[in-house]
This record gives sequence, structure tokens and C-alpha cells, in this order.
Amino acid sequence: MVLSVLSALAEPTRLEAIRLLKDGTEHCVCELMQKLDATQSRMSRHMQVLKRAGLVCDRRDAQWVRYRLNPDLQPEIRAILDAVFDAAQAQERKAA
Repeated sequence: MVLSVLSALAEPTRLEAIRLLKDGTEHCVCELMQKLDATQSRMSRHMQVLKRAGLVCDRRDAQWVRYRLNPDLQPEIRAILDAVFDAAQAQERKAA
């Protein structure tokens, strides 16, 4: 499981999608597409990778699919996410 999580997070668009979902709310694919400048097919493929890795859950709402961070993530996986985002923030601060 850890390997699939790290592999899923290695792609910048997926990492940014998880960053958006960390706010705890649901986001529709159209919103993620707009914020991440991705096509619908590309965004859907990325979200499927995140779903297979167990990082996100989805819910169909009429013609929309809404995603959220998986609320049942194991503590070890949450710790990985926190470490990845802490490292990214530290790198951004150094670059600024």
C-alpha cells in the first residue's frame, strides 16, 4: 500500500489534487480540472490512480463526480501525506 501511495503522489498533478482535497470538502472533477489546468480525461485518469491507491473516495452526483480525501486513511498514510506536504512547504519557503 505504501508503495502505491508514494507512486500516486509522485506525479505533480495528482499531488496538487491531494493538496486541494486536504481541505476536507468534496470537489467535483470540473473544479479540479479548472484549478489544475487539466482536461477532463486527464483529470479522471489521475483521480482513478489516487482512488486505486486508497487516497480518495468518490461520489456520483447526477452527471458530476465529486472527490474527497479518504476519511479512513491509515495513520501511517496520513503521516506520509503530512511529511510530503511539510517537505513541499519547506522547499517553497527556501525558493522564496
